Formats: sequence, structure tokens, C-alpha cells
Amino acid sequence: MDTKEKLNKLRNYAEALESVVVAFSGGVDSSLVAKVCFDVLGGKAMAVTARSETYPAFEYEEATKIAKEIGISHMTIHTSELNIKGFAENPTNRCYFCKSELFGKLKDIARAQGFKNVVDGANFDDTSEHRPGLEAAKELSVRSPLKDLGFRKSDIREISKYLLLSNWDKPSYACMSSRFPYGEAITEDKLVLVAAAEDYLRSIGLRQFRVRHHDTIARIEILPEDFLKLLQNGKRTELINTFKEIGYKYVTLDVEGYRSGSMNEVLKQ
Repeated sequence: MDTKEKLNKLRNYAEALESVVVAFSGGVDSSLVAKVCFDVLGGKAMAVTARSETYPAFEYEEATKIAKEIGISHMTIHTSELNIKGFAENPTNRCYFCKSELFGKLKDIARAQGFKNVVDGANFDDTSEHRPGLEAAKELSVRSPLKDLGFRKSDIREISKYLLLSNWDKPSYACMSSRFPYGEAITEDKLVLVAAAEDYLRSIGLRQFRVRHHDTIARIEILPEDFLKLLQNGKRTELINTFKEIGYKYVTLDVEGYRSGSMNEVLKQ
């Protein structure tokens, strides 16, 4: 299937929805869904972004920018994952609680404003990973166009580039709660700590990274080709000093490099 054929399948899917609320984070996946739904349905499509402690300001700014670029109506709501029973304790099904809360709110919005469906940006790659949120989507009848059509991340970037979406090559970004080992309680103070550490890495030009929080230890995951950026020309000392000023006692570089969902590796073991 070439790019146009994939796009046509997605357009046909969107047309069948009739009217839709899109769970919109501003990432590549939800941006493509929002773009195609708006192109096909116009004012019968609306994007909704949830602001919370686990969703950093820079991501919200990006989501706002992309929504304007697309032209879709964009609503912002406020949620608090830390106040959801069971979430802050950080169990292995943590994402189920978060998505249940979010999708429940989006379903309420859809009903109140006369939209027939709610969709998210889950893709087919997600089905082979630990994604408890998929169960929440199923329970609440939230549709996942990209997953249902069998589109992988590579397909999504391909179509997004074809449609000239400015974030087609945006690095993957996961909820801030994914920075903590399962079983370690998530608090607002810890989220602030991790956000500050990741802001520093972003400020020196890194694009794909994670700071995994292990109590007093920061475990930095970056692409192997970026290792030297942190280890030469005085950056190593600057990095150490910055992270210790932020509040970490020990600073480590994970030599295995960045990989999505590395906290799930303990589940496989």
C-alpha cells in the first residue's frame, strides 16, 4: 500500500465516524488522527487536550501550536492523575487508571456536545507492548483508527510527512509517570525534579531521551550516537553539576541507550 492508499483508508475511517472528539496530546499519532478527522469532518471534529501534573508545559504549547496548524477546534480540560485512586501508588496497570479517567471525561464532553465518537492515537505497535490504557479504551468504546487499520509508527510518520504536518518527525514522548519504577510512589515533587532534568537535556540540543528516576539516582537514556555530546567539551561536568543542583545525588548514563518503555523490562523478566 502506498502513502495515498493508506491516507484514503484513514479518511474513509474518519468519514464513518460522522462526528468525533479526538484525545489530543500533540504527539505525532494524535496529530495525524486530528488532521484527517478535521479534513474529512470539518466542524464535526474537535480535539481535546488534558493538562495535568504528568503533562509538561512544553508539550501543551506544542499541542496548541499543532491544533492551530490543523485548524481544528481545540478544547483544554484539567485533570489530576495523582488524585485518581490507585494511580500515585504506581502499579503495573497505572495507565489503566489514567486512561479510564481521561476517556470518561471525553465521553462526557462528546455526549454534552453531540459528538458520536471518541478516538485516540493508539497505533498498531502499541498492541505488542505493555499498554494497560488499551483496555480502558476498549471498556469505554473509544476508537483507535491507527491501531484498527494496522498502521505502525513508520506508516504514521510517512502519512504525516505527506500531509506536511510540521511535527511528523517529532520524537516519541511518554507521560512523565513512565520515568518511575513500578511500585515507587509518584509525587508532584518528583515530577518537578524529573521535568527539570529533562528540560536541561532539551536545552543542550538533545531530542530523544528520558531521565529515569531511581530515588536519589538519575538514569539518563539517550541515543548512543549522542553519548559524546554529554561526555566531551566540558558537558559531563556541567551535566553532573546541573543534576545535583536539581536534587539528584548520583548521575548515571545508561550505556544501553534510549529505548521506549524501558521500565517495562522488569515485567518481561
